[in-house]
Amino acid sequence: MRHTAHPPHPTAGYRPGASPGGSGWRNTAGYPGGVTFPVVGMVGGGQLARMTHEAGIPLGIRFKILSDTPQDSAAQVVSDVVIGDYRDLETLRAFARGCDVITFDHEHVPIAHLRALEADGIPVRPGPDALVHAADKGVMRAKLDEIGAPSPRHRIVSDPADAAAFAEEVGGFPVILKTVRGGYDGKGVWFVRTQADAEAPFKAGVPVLAEEKVDYVRELAANIVRSPHGQAVSYPVVESIQVDGVCDTVIAPAPNLSEALAGEAQALALRIAKELDVTGHLAVELFETTDGRILVNELAMRPHNSGHWTQDGAITSQFANHVRAVLDLPLGDPRPRAKWTVMANVLGGDYPDMYAAYLHCMAHDPQLKIHMYGKDVKHGRKVGHVNTYGDDLDDVLERARHAAGYLRGTITA
Repeated sequence: MRHTAHPPHPTAGYRPGASPGGSGWRNTAGYPGGVTFPVVGMVGGGQLARMTHEAGIPLGIRFKILSDTPQDSAAQVVSDVVIGDYRDLETLRAFARGCDVITFDHEHVPIAHLRALEADGIPVRPGPDALVHAADKGVMRAKLDEIGAPSPRHRIVSDPADAAAFAEEVGGFPVILKTVRGGYDGKGVWFVRTQADAEAPFKAGVPVLAEEKVDYVRELAANIVRSPHGQAVSYPVVESIQVDGVCDTVIAPAPNLSEALAGEAQALALRIAKELDVTGHLAVELFETTDGRILVNELAMRPHNSGHWTQDGAITSQFANHVRAVLDLPLGDPRPRAKWTVMANVLGGDYPDMYAAYLHCMAHDPQLKIHMYGKDVKHGRKVGHVNTYGDDLDDVLERARHAAGYLRGTITA
């Protein structure tokens, strides 16, 4: 477990009803009988909000969700749900009333709106000055360059001809083009082999970032959590296996990763979190190159798919530590519970009745942990994940992939 040095906690000696110094808590809402617990407002009603809410339940933390629809994953299970558009400032302001802190399950809230909430005295964690680096890939790359974090060669390009000029600068096609805002799960990313291929990204109407195609062995992720007063913890570096731009499997810890490179990845993630003043969970997605380096691919400032294994495989999950961090509570132990933990995403396929598959999956593997999101099954959509753990990596991998495949319907025996 890697920790950064941190000062004494500002809430040391805190008594119920007191206001922790510098935390911004207002405790405007409470349980009956005068017992006050903070209210966490989470913008976004997806599965990340659903699982973060679940982590707060044992602590008595109350949640309020701003959701697009009543059918969203978190809206199905959280009692206090506001249906509205996160892009509307007055909707955000109304939602924030009665909340002690605002956090997120996505990075798409307009940064100007978050600055307005802060000006209203609402604690926003992570704050807009940090979150902009996850919301805008161009801003992210500029900041990573400034702090000397290793990245693929890159620059903003203005049109297909400029993209072709960039390709010449880095040794020729293929290159990667990304819209700087709005992309996820492979959306907003193009693998470009010719100038003609480069036309589609510019139709989105937002700036386009060009990056060299990296020769890499595999993708890694370093997950850390940081609190407002600077305490930070780091989870083991994991291997993230992508299929068609979507995370398929995560192995914790990353197999055959040298201790030196794992330490370098953790230290890099902690440094990025400090330099960007991140509060909450930060996922630093990385390339492990063929020549033994690590390069930053993406940043996410929220619970992340590469950290779902921690629900069952770590002493304190990413979701529980995110709750602790945004409330400026002492962080929990991130160490793994087992030698190996594998997370496999369950994607929608041609078999919509996943509940019928539980009988087989649970009988086949009594240790299996299934996490479903309450989503309608659509082809290729993330509708859940499974976690397996144990001492034999091949066995743990096979169990996770079998369960995910059986739930999807690609495995029938």
